[in-house]
Amino acid sequence: MDAITAGIAPIILLLGGGLVLRRRVLTDVGFWSGLSWVSYWVFTPALFLTSIGGADLTAVAAGPLALSVGIPTLVVAALSFGAALLTRADGPQLTSLIQGSIRINTYVGLVFASALQGREGVATFALASAVVVPLVNVICVTTLSLFGQHDTGRRRLALWRDLASNPLILSCLAGVALNLGGIAMPALLQTTIEMIAAPALVVGTMVAGAALRFTFRLRDLIDVGTAAVLKLVVLPLAALSIALAFGITGATLTSIILITAVPTAPSATVLASRMGGDTRLMAAITGVQTVLAIVTIPLLLLLAGTLSA
Repeated sequence: MDAITAGIAPIILLLGGGLVLRRRVLTDVGFWSGLSWVSYWVFTPALFLTSIGGADLTAVAAGPLALSVGIPTLVVAALSFGAALLTRADGPQLTSLIQGSIRINTYVGLVFASALQGREGVATFALASAVVVPLVNVICVTTLSLFGQHDTGRRRLALWRDLASNPLILSCLAGVALNLGGIAMPALLQTTIEMIAAPALVVGTMVAGAALRFTFRLRDLIDVGTAAVLKLVVLPLAALSIALAFGITGATLTSIILITAVPTAPSATVLASRMGGDTRLMAAITGVQTVLAIVTIPLLLLLAGTLSA
């Protein structure tokens, strides 16, 4: 419990710090856009590369890990689609509901993984991300292509280009290649990359805090509530059930819980704006989930610890 508390405190402070700075001090949108870019394309890939490259991958059951996060993601995506039909959501609303049910805030998960399991936790979380990130992107971009307000053919072509150039996926693959190939980077290069990786957790979480929005209409309460239940409760519980059935424990189990229990990322709003989704609803879903996840993630981690003991 102490370790979980230690993981919550910095997340609250960093999210709150980013929110206050964005609204009171550093109000230039360009500043935060640039900080988000460098965090996504430079800091976090460096963290993934060094963490996976130096981890003991033989201790990670790759197949069970992939099934534990992949199957629940597909099921919840289908449930959110059904929920959108039941509530008679229009196309853009449907896309936001699906994004809000399965997209992940990598930075919140990384802070928890680092606090609870150290370098091993970051490495296993990065591996889980290598499964979830492309799967979620395929589902969300395809949904936006079909139900958003943009040309579908052009967007489908962009999907594969985006996946092939995704820095998180590429850094995971590079880390695995270095690790399994027994390739050691020169000391100077290793030190440099580790220094580049150092700001990843702090900057990424503050950027997430700066992007929080809480403005929504009464009609949005249904969609916001549905997405929150699916993303913060149903998805992680389903992943936990499958992981326990495989006998997964330790850092791998923690990473499975975190990758499925973290709130929706602010980047979902950016994607919605680019592909004809409901940006206002998407921002509301992200903001509410980020606050709720501060409570739900520790409870899920405690449950996982109890059931796996």
